[in-house]
Amino acid sequence: MRIFGATLVVIAVTVGIFVSATNKENPTAIATAETTPVFLTNDEQNNISVFKSASPSVVFVTNTQLRRQRFSLNVMEIPRGSGTGFIWDESGLIVTNFHVVQGANKITIELQSNKSYQATVVGSAPEKDIALLKIDAPNEDLQPLPLGDSTSLAVGRKVLAIGNPFALDTTLTVGVVSALGREIKSITNRTIKNVIQTDAAINPGNSGGPLLNSNGQLVGVNTAIYSPTGASAGIGFAIPVNAVKVIIPQLIEHGKLIRPVLGIETLTDYWTRRLRVKGVAILSVREGLPAAKAGMVGVREDRRGKIHLGDVIIAINGQNVINEDSLLNQLEQFSPGDNVKVTTLKDEKIHNYNVQLVAPAE
Repeated sequence: MRIFGATLVVIAVTVGIFVSATNKENPTAIATAETTPVFLTNDEQNNISVFKSASPSVVFVTNTQLRRQRFSLNVMEIPRGSGTGFIWDESGLIVTNFHVVQGANKITIELQSNKSYQATVVGSAPEKDIALLKIDAPNEDLQPLPLGDSTSLAVGRKVLAIGNPFALDTTLTVGVVSALGREIKSITNRTIKNVIQTDAAINPGNSGGPLLNSNGQLVGVNTAIYSPTGASAGIGFAIPVNAVKVIIPQLIEHGKLIRPVLGIETLTDYWTRRLRVKGVAILSVREGLPAAKAGMVGVREDRRGKIHLGDVIIAINGQNVINEDSLLNQLEQFSPGDNVKVTTLKDEKIHNYNVQLVAPAE
């Protein structure tokens, strides 16, 4: 037994000598066994930093509806959907997508601290897929996201998305700006212009979450994916933050987007196509409003009962108008009181009207 023990001592000493010699020749070889190395690139460190600073601002949005049971009079709450939102300011304003909260009887916001609050709707802009909510939470729980400038984006710049895809809370995905100036359709079938396209994975549940730049600033609101399967296919879309900066003050003040008006009723796009008209045909003008004051006219009927088109709007300030959607998008660029040049086609002649836009009637 003593000899066996001595042998073990000799072996141990021999191994120790070998390890010591190995360390001298290649110090990192044994270090990997004793410690876990930190392989952080600058890009990885940036991802971690942005996620750590921004994730407390990201919230989980749950939409529930009241539904009466089929064979009784009992009313129960049922989940209708869920999505993502983010803290806009320290007063408790939360921004998300309109389609996330559409039709909700009750909206619940869950913060990263796991505290839940019932939200009220401050305002919504379905045509831009933006909704503004408010919760009554302590200031220390409300960390707004810093706002960036979406005009500074370029194809190839890194962007990061934080959301709750498939109800998996606080998930980070990273990608680049794939394209700028895209157009997508909102839930009201209105065109949303100048949309950001990204390959950062966006899945159901990411809707309403923030798209961030490498400085951790908000540059967009994730809104939709393009995918035949309903899951991320590397094509996601976000509403640029500069558009959101314009929308939010209007939702706070009016609860909706305020678009200046001409004071006209238009033929639907269906009838415009049937009549083979390019532009927006005026059905009628309202007395006392800008179009009537400028001398525009709508559809007229002669003594024989034949219908004649009046003014057909083909441009606003030189920008082509091809349908009602494009007309509304043009008008959204202006404010009540602004003067615009409206170009129309009437009786096969071009007419130009100088019109001062007004606010819509309440």
